[in-house]
Amino acid sequence: MQANINLSEINPKENIIIKGAKLHNLKNINVVIPRNKLVVITGLSGSGKSSLAFDTLYAEGQRRYVESLSSYARQFLGRLDKPKVDFIKGIAPAI
Repeated sequence: MQANINLSEINPKENIIIKGAKLHNLKNINVVIPRNKLVVITGLSGSGKSSLAFDTLYAEGQRRYVESLSSYARQFLGRLDKPKVDFIKGIAPAI
């Protein structure tokens, strides 16, 4: 199902907003995920569920966590690339 949602009207304090995800099987998708709720990502095999959950959401959260560390601590960690998205708003750092 496709809905036309104006992403500028959505509150990033209540939602995680992903615009233009283009990683692996994701083809420039926009997603709004509610925060502080149990969310299930479902779909057909090969539809990009893991790409969205791990390669996009978790990778960005982990990157933001590492970014919050001191430069001394970061020197011992590998470089984390940004996921291929236009932007992600409302996501907290993840360990």
